[in-house]
Amino acid sequence: MGELSKLPNIGPDTERLLNAAGISNDAQLRESGAEGAWLKIQAIDPSACVNRLLGLEGAIQNVKKTRLPEHRRLELREFYQKHKL
Repeated sequence: MGELSKLPNIGPDTERLLNAAGISNDAQLRESGAEGAWLKIQAIDPSACVNRLLGLEGAIQNVKKTRLPEHRRLELREFYQKHKL
């Protein structure tokens, strides 16, 4: 396990995808933002779902994805709808 899997919502599979997308630490994840990191993952894994996007935002905010503010969850769901393959 690396640094990213210590964050909430980031398991081994997501960490592997983030690493493959060029994101290997918390600072790089924060710099990319949830949307940017998700787009990089989607380029590698077209099945990337909205739950992964919410999980990335939760990791950035250091909370479980279920604890994200409702307005942010809505923003991310709208983003997902616009960018899903």
